[in-house]
Amino acid sequence: MTATTPEGAAARAKSQLRAERLAARRAVPTMIWQEWDEQRDARVLEQLTDAGTIATYLSMPAGGSRPEPGTLAVTETLWRRGQRVLAPVLSPTADGARHDPDWARYEGPDRLRDGLWGIPEPTGPALGAAALAQADVVLCSAMAVTLDGRRLGVGGGWFDRALAFARPDALLVALVTDDDVVDALPTEPHDRTIDVIVTPTRTLHA
Repeated sequence: MTATTPEGAAARAKSQLRAERLAARRAVPTMIWQEWDEQRDARVLEQLTDAGTIATYLSMPAGGSRPEPGTLAVTETLWRRGQRVLAPVLSPTADGARHDPDWARYEGPDRLRDGLWGIPEPTGPALGAAALAQADVVLCSAMAVTLDGRRLGVGGGWFDRALAFARPDALLVALVTDDDVVDALPTEPHDRTIDVIVTPTRTLHA
């Protein structure tokens, strides 16, 4: 099991690891990313057959400055087969930046807009941070994970704050590449472990 690292040292180590993983991801051709997404989508859909409500991040387009496992196709498929899907809302409100995580219901690809940093988000009413408690499954973004469920986020702490509202019995699933599965990660007391790791070639239960 990964030991908890002192706070300052953990933050520095996490920043360095993010930079390393981001550089490695940027070196992967877009065509390979697309193949990996298709393989990973099949595994995710198999896992989520019985889930009533799924919360997921909406990925930035392939080939962008921050490559990440794609979720747009799998999210649309979940929605089309009748499952309820929640996605983050990041755009500022009329009063300014959102200080708390927020969610809205995904209602199809035609009901998306470019949100903060160009990240797609639903156009429907925002439901608040507590809406995550409705989710049976949460698909989490991650830069790296360990086999015992430790997760390195993309930075900024959005998912760390959001997961505080997830039900204790919600299944937390990290979508990563095979190379993102590592032996150890620096961790802090607030880090919540994930339950399932999905790569293009493997589905691992932490």
